[in-house]
Amino acid sequence: MKDHLGKILVVEDEEDIRDLIHFTLFKENYEVKVSEGGNEAISLYKDFEPDVLLLDIMMPDKSGLEILEEINEIDPEVACIFVTAKDDEMDQVKGLEIGADDYITKPFSPKVLAARVNSLIRRKKSKSKDISEICLEGLTLNLTTRKFFIEECEVELTFSEFEILHLLMGSPGVAFKRSDIVDLIRGTNHAISDRSVDVQFVGIRKKLGAYGELIETVRGVGYRLKK
Repeated sequence: MKDHLGKILVVEDEEDIRDLIHFTLFKENYEVKVSEGGNEAISLYKDFEPDVLLLDIMMPDKSGLEILEEINEIDPEVACIFVTAKDDEMDQVKGLEIGADDYITKPFSPKVLAARVNSLIRRKKSKSKDISEICLEGLTLNLTTRKFFIEECEVELTFSEFEILHLLMGSPGVAFKRSDIVDLIRGTNHAISDRSVDVQFVGIRKKLGAYGELIETVRGVGYRLKK
């Protein structure tokens, strides 16, 4: 059996979502432990010492924000992805302010979730947390400043364009369905056509110039970034 890619602690009070996350990350070859929340999560974090904490915000006994604040006192370098309800914008902002690296909204695509975790694990192993950059073939995506560079020249991106490149650059070689990309940008309750997604990629390729060739169209599926 291959060595695990890393250790993930999932803190989620809804059993069906907790099981989905566990199954998704187990398939990706991560060692996964789960908690329903509260003080149990903090104790488990101390014992397990995970590489990434996947943390629900809305929980009955103790919120994810409170849990992260307490864990930050134990481990200021904690790598955390918040799982949030679709409209909890203020909680998302507060979570990022107190040290979360990323967030993903419910309902989510398992493939998008895995890509976000893979990306964070890779960043943690290759770069210090205060840099938080993904670099690939002359392209640099800075996740702290939300700036994008082509060979050190900054290129302005819309929110959706940044999120799409974050997804693709975080998992080069992985083909993402158009529906996965819609989930990432707007959530599954939004009606966005395949054509709308294709228009986004036309704009991204135009901004990438010669590097636009790195983005491949996968027939009948969606898009991927060349590995």
